[in-house]
Amino acid sequence: MAGFLGNFRNVMLASFLLATFVIFGFGKHGAGFNDVFLIAVIRWAHVLCGILWVGLLYYFNFVQIRVMPDIPADLKPAISKYIAPEALFWFRYAALFTVVFGLILAWLRGYIVEAMSFGFVSLTAKGYVFGFDSANAQFIFIGVGMWLALIMFMNVWHAIWPAQKIALGIREGFTPEQKAAAAKKAMMFSRINTLLSLPMLASMAMYQTIFG
Repeated sequence: MAGFLGNFRNVMLASFLLATFVIFGFGKHGAGFNDVFLIAVIRWAHVLCGILWVGLLYYFNFVQIRVMPDIPADLKPAISKYIAPEALFWFRYAALFTVVFGLILAWLRGYIVEAMSFGFVSLTAKGYVFGFDSANAQFIFIGVGMWLALIMFMNVWHAIWPAQKIALGIREGFTPEQKAAAAKKAMMFSRINTLLSLPMLASMAMYQTIFG
């Protein structure tokens, strides 16, 4: 048992296999393998990627950034050369797939236009209808969550990751001063994402409960 649990790949393969059985069970004994089932699977993938993304965001801000100044200088290369690049790989691709699955989910549920426009644009059988209706007020809430997530995603790929490549030495040819400035930039945008994460999660989670 220790050998199995000591192998991360085997543990994850077993976890996905068990999840597959659970997912199949929902299709077999629930609403059937239909559009509702597909939406449920996409939501599961969206939440899974979101947990990994936000979990790593919190790891960076709750642990690594706060503890890094206290780590002895001779130990810091272990973080910058091994742990941080690996964490950033999962971090940025978890962000990408969270957004992709989220947009697919909004499209399948038929509210992507309304959410992205905060309810000011509706897609009907007759085409696009412009104008705010009080009945569409619910789309403000999910729209806020989606736009905050998109801002966080852009910060990851266009600010945090490019800056971290300089700070960690993945991109060469930069002075120590430039690396320090890049590290500070990455930290600032990471803190911005931490700031946005709680209202984003509130919008996403409470929308599903209140409006479904």
